[in-house]
Amino acid sequence: MRVFHRLALATCTAALLVLAGCGTSRPPPSPVSSAPLRTTPPLTAEQAHDIAIHALGLVGTPYRYGGNTPDSGFDCSGLIGYVYRNQVGTPPPRTVAQLNTWGTPIDSSELRTGDLVVFGTGRQPSHAGIYVGEGRFVHAPSTGGTVRLDHLQSRHWARQNAAFRRP
Repeated sequence: MRVFHRLALATCTAALLVLAGCGTSRPPPSPVSSAPLRTTPPLTAEQAHDIAIHALGLVGTPYRYGGNTPDSGFDCSGLIGYVYRNQVGTPPPRTVAQLNTWGTPIDSSELRTGDLVVFGTGRQPSHAGIYVGEGRFVHAPSTGGTVRLDHLQSRHWARQNAAFRRP
């Protein structure tokens, strides 16, 4: 009987992870300020470049709900936090909703390496990545996947209502 319960628990846990997608897309309800949150000085061009290079170096790392290291895997905001923490020394907020208020909003024409790309077709943002130049971004997309490089104008991502932020 005990083995059956463990098997049932493992099966339910696996099913929840598959359904989760980016683990930070549904934070607990809390008031979110619309004012930009800045805890560090603006990035230098060299820091922005280093952020993009570091993110590109993590392509292929497995996705893991709640993950925030290369050894454990990454979810989308965990990837962003890891890269920024290692390149700038200060991590950004942990959830996608919080990332959506971090730094300063910018227009797509102003994008540069190291900027954040935040996606969401509804009221709450649901996914985020790091812009690496030439219309591309690095992100940890979903359960069963790996960190990858995608193009903002690809069929899927062009429909996702992207917003851009400069930390």
